[in-house]
Amino acid sequence: MIVQRRAVSAVLTAAALLLTAGCSSGGGEPSGADGSTSPGSPGRTAAPSSPSGPAAERTPPAKGTVKVVRTVATGLESPWGLAPVPGGGLLVSSRDEATVTRVDEKTGKKTELGEVPGVSASGEGGLLGIALSPGFASDRMIYAYFTSASDNRIVRMRYDEKKPSGEQLGAPDTVFRGIPKGVIHNGGRIAFGPDRMLYAGTGESGDTGLSQDKESLGGKILRMTPDGEPAPGNPFPDSVVYSYGHRNVQGLAWDDEQRLFAAEFGQDTWDELNAIEPGDNYGWPEAEGEGGGSGFHDPLAQWSTDEASPSGIAQAAGSVWMAGLRGERLWRVPLEGTRAAAEPQAFLEGEYGRLRTVVAAGGDRLWLVTSNTDGRGDAKGDDDRILELRVT
Repeated sequence: MIVQRRAVSAVLTAAALLLTAGCSSGGGEPSGADGSTSPGSPGRTAAPSSPSGPAAERTPPAKGTVKVVRTVATGLESPWGLAPVPGGGLLVSSRDEATVTRVDEKTGKKTELGEVPGVSASGEGGLLGIALSPGFASDRMIYAYFTSASDNRIVRMRYDEKKPSGEQLGAPDTVFRGIPKGVIHNGGRIAFGPDRMLYAGTGESGDTGLSQDKESLGGKILRMTPDGEPAPGNPFPDSVVYSYGHRNVQGLAWDDEQRLFAAEFGQDTWDELNAIEPGDNYGWPEAEGEGGGSGFHDPLAQWSTDEASPSGIAQAAGSVWMAGLRGERLWRVPLEGTRAAAEPQAFLEGEYGRLRTVVAAGGDRLWLVTSNTDGRGDAKGDDDRILELRVT
């Protein structure tokens, strides 16, 4: 049974309905957890613009570039989520330590905000994705997805930087609970979309049957209001389920046309990058990779599992950038609408080990977080780290 809070104000619901109808203004939307800024309507996949139309999209070149500009910070322990703070600073969650740390992106100085209570870190679970409230400038709320003793859940905490280090996080308010947990496949990526709704990628926790069950929260992309209610315009009545048939969603990002993309782990054959349509079935466990048959939405790109094991994704310079864990590389997928415009291109292969999270930093820049202290990597003395990249 889906357990949710039922406390959405009339003002919030009315605003969300306007956004769903595409009535929002063309600018000034807040950044999502992936650092991107996209005004407008809900994060649903739309048809590509006509090449001859006034809003024709520019197709990026088939080949791009990546330059590591600098190392921003080192010595991070099991980093997982990253959220840029308006005005400066990067918030980083530690999966195993259950802490949130602020990194000064200019000096690399680290300040611990505090520990999130109730986190039960084991296997692939723990303190996972983080995102800032759309109204962060005024409400100072940090959202976090974590594994508890009984489930995976989403909470929000007030951030007060005037308090001493270690005491800057307020008590968590549970926004949403009841997401299946397991030793594996806990999902964990959260992001606020251009519609100001909260999206969450979940895993099937090792129980493959959950992915095709639209009544289950496992193996899904969820879409909800900031208070945890089913978002207006969702494809299934009175449900937070936005898409289903996923194995373990690890990355969420929107392009400049407000289309949602998601990355997920395959099993033995194909990892996937998907363009997300509300209500669509992405096949797991009946299909893995392309060619799943009628009724299943094929991925726009796929990789063998030793080349990827995808985690976070970000959109920049007309391409989706996907961090690979087992693959130990950063993938570039140039886009033409919701299709790959050219073959995916790999960068940084084996240079920094496992790559966990990639976040748009504005313009042609990305933040990239390594993941070598998570028990599966080969940690060096300065791991884990945040890198600044310049990309084309």
